[in-house]
This record gives sequence, structure tokens and C-alpha cells, in this order.
Amino acid sequence: MTSELIYKYLSNEASEQEVQELFDWIDASEENKSQFITLKKTWTLTAISGTISPNTASVMALKPKNNARKYFRYAAVLVVLIGLAGLAFYFNERTTASKEIVLELSDGSFEYFTQKNENNLVNSKGELIARKFSDRIIYFGKVLDKEVSYHTLTVPYGKRFKLTLSDGTFVSLNSGTTLRYPEQFGINGKRNVYLTGEAFFEVAKDKQHPFIVHSDEVDIEVLGTKFNVSAYPEDKTVSSVLVEGSIQMSEKDNPLNAVLLKPSQMAVWQNESQKIITQTVDTAVYEAWTQGELVFQNTPFSTIAKIIERTYDVEIINENTVLAKQSFTGSIKISESSVANILELLKRDTPFNYSIKQNTITITPIFHN
Repeated sequence: MTSELIYKYLSNEASEQEVQELFDWIDASEENKSQFITLKKTWTLTAISGTISPNTASVMALKPKNNARKYFRYAAVLVVLIGLAGLAFYFNERTTASKEIVLELSDGSFEYFTQKNENNLVNSKGELIARKFSDRIIYFGKVLDKEVSYHTLTVPYGKRFKLTLSDGTFVSLNSGTTLRYPEQFGINGKRNVYLTGEAFFEVAKDKQHPFIVHSDEVDIEVLGTKFNVSAYPEDKTVSSVLVEGSIQMSEKDNPLNAVLLKPSQMAVWQNESQKIITQTVDTAVYEAWTQGELVFQNTPFSTIAKIIERTYDVEIINENTVLAKQSFTGSIKISESSVANILELLKRDTPFNYSIKQNTITITPIFHN
């Protein structure tokens, strides 16, 4: 067994048998459980930056049944421990910084949003380009196309943020999201931004300058409209839900592979098949997070667990295969609900045990004598 199984589990691609096999390995020892938690944290953090893959994940061997492979097992575990030690140090450094909302300026310097302060941002010429508040940034002004510089805003798990781009476009950023955008758009040309994570856009109308969201391997082009984009690397899909106006989703390497959406439609680009699928949806479900609410409609628990992890900055280990197959419908106000509140609600439908240790939640089945 290799890291491929763990990668499949974290990507929600593992079969029921594979999930059970992984749980057996985790239950076999505290060391296995500790290694899984460390790798899961590593995977989660790395997924935000889009650099993880089955080939780059550390090799973690499950207990082999063939004793003749014992030597290789120990060798593999040694490699894992060395690799995890290095990764743990690296990601511990990143985790400390990732607890704050961070803005990287075009000169490589950083602005943080940990305190309730207000200040102005200026460009390399000393010209005022934005006003910075504790929960948002408001940009303004335009520059010559050749003078366009980019800012990168990173919102960690457990937080959300808002900004107004220099063209007047309003953007809500969800937890675990990074957006790269011009500090001031150019006078001519297209308005390009680059998204990893989830954002809701209310694009300022400007037919002469199309607005394009570059995300993973698809582009979403609009002229002026309201829409949501979800592009978390660990989801292996990019989805967009249109509320008003029209948008076009197309594959970067094959622009002919494109769909034009109407209001109340969702387009989902699937990485593996390279296909774009459309369906009619209730847009309120996909707008709710911008108002501090989570809405689920027959949503699988695996998806709910991911959303809870991002929203509340926790780690969830689900060892309950029955719960893993359940779907739920309902809504939660983030500011009024703790993770424990949500778990207690879910338990009413599907009973389970859980423990909370620091920010790690372990869910287990209820065993009856």
C-alpha cells in the first residue's frame, strides 16, 4: 500500500474497501495515527498552494502482509519519518504565518490584517492606490497597460475577507483562498485575476474590457455579472454558479471546450475527464457563505467535513464508514455555531462518537455489545 491510497482518501476517491483498509492501518498504532494526521495536515496546507500530487506526497507504507517485504517496509518508514520531519518543520513555519490574512505587494513586501487598523497603500511611485481596513481593501485608479503590477491576497482557513478591485468589482473571498489581481487595472486590455479557493464576484460592467478569472486549468470570462467560483485544488474540479448576466467557462489548453451559462446554472469542469458539465441549481445555496451561512442540500458528509475544516480551521478524521456514506440537508449560521454544535446536530441523524484534541476532531463508530 502506498501513499496513493491516502491521496485517494483525502481526494474522496477511495472505495469503501480502501477506506476501511486505511482505517485499519490507522487503528493499528498511535504511530500510524500520528503519521496520518501529520500527512493530512501537510496535504491540506500543500493543496492550498497547488503543489501536491500522488508523486510528490511522502511515501507512507501500510503494514504489509508479506513478511519477506519487512526490510523494504522499514526502509519506507525511515524515508517517511525523514520526509515528515522536514515537511513538519517547513509546514509548521507556514502554519504560523497562514493563521493571518496576508497581502503580498508587487515589491515582495507583506501587509497583515491581524489588528483593527486602517492605513493607505501606495504604489512604487508613492501614489495612493488603496485604503486598507481590518476586514477589506478598497482599490481605485488605472494605469498604463505596461505599468500593471499584481498583489496577492491569501485568506487562511477559519477566515473570510472582502475587497473592491480598482475597476469597482466587489469580491468576497472564502476560507483557504488566494487571489492574485492587478493593484490597478490597465487602461486597455482584459481584466485578469487568478484564483485558488472560492470567491464570489460582482463584476463591474465594462464591455470593452472583459473580466477573466483564471483558475486551475479553466478560464471564466464575463462582462459584468454576479457569480461564484470554487476551485480548491483538493476538489479536482472547478465549478462556477451564475446568479446574474452570463459567463463562459473554457478549458485553457482547448478554448473550444467551452460552455455559456445562463442565470441559475452551474458549470463543473472535471480535471480527469477534461469535461465541463452543466446543471440547474438553487443559487442561494452557493451565495450563502458570503452572508456567514453554510447551506447543504443532500450534501455528502465528506464534502461537509471539508467545508467545516476550511470554515473553522480544524482537522477532521472520520473513522465511521456509515457516516461517510450519509448525506445531509440543512443550514448553519457560522457565527452562532461551533464545530461541536454541528457534530451534535449530525449525530441526531447518524449516531457516532467523536473526540476533540486541540484542533483535531476524530469521529468513530458507536460499538454495541
